[in-house]
Amino acid sequence: MLNIAALFITITALFAWFNYRFVRLPATIGVMVIALLMSLGLIALDHLGFTYITDLTEQWLGSINFNTLLMDGMLSFLLFAGALHVDIDKLKRYRYSIGFLASIGVVVSTLAIGSAAWWLFATFHIEVPYLYCLVFGALISPTDPIAVLGIMQSAGAPEDMEIKIVGESLFNDGVAVVVFTLLVGAVTAGEQLTPTHSLALFAEEAGGGLLLGLVMGYVAYRMMKSIDQYQVEVLISLALVLGGYALATWLEVSGPIAMVIAGLFIGNRGRELAMSDNTRRYVDGFWELIDEILNAVLFVLIGLELLLIPFEWSYLLVAGPLIIAILLVRLVTIGLPMMAMRRWVDYRPGTTRVLTWGGLRGGISVALALGLPESEYREAIVMITYIIVLFSILVQGLTIGKLVGYVVPGVGETSSSSKNH
Repeated sequence: MLNIAALFITITALFAWFNYRFVRLPATIGVMVIALLMSLGLIALDHLGFTYITDLTEQWLGSINFNTLLMDGMLSFLLFAGALHVDIDKLKRYRYSIGFLASIGVVVSTLAIGSAAWWLFATFHIEVPYLYCLVFGALISPTDPIAVLGIMQSAGAPEDMEIKIVGESLFNDGVAVVVFTLLVGAVTAGEQLTPTHSLALFAEEAGGGLLLGLVMGYVAYRMMKSIDQYQVEVLISLALVLGGYALATWLEVSGPIAMVIAGLFIGNRGRELAMSDNTRRYVDGFWELIDEILNAVLFVLIGLELLLIPFEWSYLLVAGPLIIAILLVRLVTIGLPMMAMRRWVDYRPGTTRVLTWGGLRGGISVALALGLPESEYREAIVMITYIIVLFSILVQGLTIGKLVGYVVPGVGETSSSSKNH
């Protein structure tokens, strides 16, 4: 395992250097594009009869459980690091719209996208039961905080737009995982989809994660406040993430939600009352570095996963209309709440367009798809999920800066360029 980790860290470093030196795309997108081109090159060599390198690469990739690596490993670090730098006072201003999008919005999106997928599968003579289509709707519904955090910042989005979409992305994956777990249980173990069972699971997972995050954040905050030693305080924050996520898993509550709440607590109350300027500088620097490294590794893995995912041209026929359906569903779930709350909250013109196009799908969707139990429908769901994620990151991610610059003149592309050069 150490050799595999060393290999991928080395590959990621080389790709990051090459991107920064020659390609000049935003860091996460750049390394993914290079990894994707490498995968396509290996596939071409395989068709030409040069199979050794491809077989070796597939063997290395096959030894990595992407779902476990992301959901039980990297995700805790990335969510905590993202939440650490979110101003909770600014987040509170949009708490109702964020709360709607991260809860009811995920459920509505799951039903709408799942129904659209079921119709499209039937249209192109791909047999996938309706419940499996709802599972697909659940895993593709959440906007990915890992993709959104970096790309929205590099796009130079105004603070009010960024805080709204980042706040939603930090919370909605926890809700989506609960919905996904419930639906997978229904299709594999025959569990009943009753409102009582669904609400009990949500309360246990989401509510338990929220409470655990508050308790752990408070304990870490009190420990940090009692000392002034930046090495120990950085270590406390690291223990909070590693130990906290393991405890959440053992208690069967939402680890992602626990990490977001703990990150918000330490990043706001802890930063203000428990850290000296020196400690704050080291804690910020440590978690920014962790965030950048893990993001780069994750996007390289997404690009290389192409080698392991079976492809059929019919999947493109389904994925294309589904991309349009996903964007339309997001437009509705964002637009209607904003119209209803415009009387109380002043939204910048163009916010709906930016938040619709900026709702990126990423590693979480791929991880959930790869974590599906083996069945005759798994291949179609995995491949279509992968196509949608690639479109989301490459097309939406690379053009969101231009859209921001269009709706907010003077912002967007200029900021993006200054942050990446």
